[in-house]
Amino acid sequence: MPASAPHWPAPAAAGPVDAEVTLPGSKSMTNRALVLAALSETPSVVRRPLRSRDTDLMAAALRSLGTGVTADGADWAVVPAPPRGPAAVDVGNAGTVMRFVPPVAALADGEVRFDGDPRARERPVGPLLSALRALGADIDDGGRGALPLTVRGTGAVPGGAVTVDASGSSQFISALLLSGARFRNGVEVRHEGPPVPSQPHLDMTAAMLRDAGVEVDTSVPDVWRVAPGPIKAAEVVVEPDLSNAAPFLAAALVTGGRVTVRDWPARTTQPGDALRGLFTDMGGAVEHGPDGLTLRGTGTVRGITADLREVGELTPTIAAVAALADSPSRLTGIAHLRRHETDRIAALAREVNRLGGDAEELPDGLVIRPRPLRGGVFRSYDDHRMATSGAVIGLVVPGVLVEDIATTGKTLPDFPGLWTGVVAP
Repeated sequence: MPASAPHWPAPAAAGPVDAEVTLPGSKSMTNRALVLAALSETPSVVRRPLRSRDTDLMAAALRSLGTGVTADGADWAVVPAPPRGPAAVDVGNAGTVMRFVPPVAALADGEVRFDGDPRARERPVGPLLSALRALGADIDDGGRGALPLTVRGTGAVPGGAVTVDASGSSQFISALLLSGARFRNGVEVRHEGPPVPSQPHLDMTAAMLRDAGVEVDTSVPDVWRVAPGPIKAAEVVVEPDLSNAAPFLAAALVTGGRVTVRDWPARTTQPGDALRGLFTDMGGAVEHGPDGLTLRGTGTVRGITADLREVGELTPTIAAVAALADSPSRLTGIAHLRRHETDRIAALAREVNRLGGDAEELPDGLVIRPRPLRGGVFRSYDDHRMATSGAVIGLVVPGVLVEDIATTGKTLPDFPGLWTGVVAP
């Protein structure tokens, strides 16, 4: 059955997998690099970017504002220009596009309208819009705090200090920081509220700004300061997407096999680097060498108790492994996942239970208890990480049919081909 068919038969592993995988670039790094390149004083090159629906939407959004983004072999060449309107931006269901581009649009001369997929209209952007208004931007969202919305740019944003509750998404802060150097007075963002999730993504934003010559002060907890000044993003080399490594490493863990992810960086700000410790705790043996990161399954898959607040995007794969473990798991700190591509907490509980499992929703997470699973349809909810978690379960549970596997193209083009190469090389 082709990958585009409604139900994709997840390949079952005949034995321990043994494979090496080369993953495309990080979506998070690619989209941050594109925004910085668009606001740079000089042309730049984004090396080995991810080419997927989310990053193509980002490139298209920046082109609509006047930036030149063209393919140069495997790279993207970016020629900045002062942002301009009128323009229309399709965000699809990409959180980075719906949150990172409105501050850029506030710098434009003219109106910029934003809209996207039906689910995108349900995802929160209200705290970001309120912050942008406080910094001097003119935005019309009809009071919804959500798409569709129009940014009425005047060619400049005063900037300054602002307080925001970013407990719903660290992207609210990253969005302000990425454009902050171009605001007349820079930006000081102070978080007030429950803890901010996904701290590694904020570290990534700060590191990439510094690499582009921007002065960033993160010395005070929950306060981020970006000084006004030029952005000089001459070249950005995008790392492999370590969060997308999760299902492939999980394949080694649940089958007692071996998988090497090539070119795993020795040091990185990507949340996916936490997979080393998480999968070790769940029974894997991890080794980092010159060829990349290798995980070997030991024949044991253990449950885990973990606060995943900082690495919430790994939750669907961790939950899939937990459903195959020999002891219960408790995953917490992830209430913000209810506002991602779908309500991931509810969706994971529903789909694990649909296959005969025992998953219980918590307000901020999941409890998953061991129970023999059976085949059946595993719905993806148009969520790429739900689809890959169904594929992990299908490795050891015959007869799993993943709905709409093509949705993995959001961040991992040709996932079915890569997966088949690991399961049946």
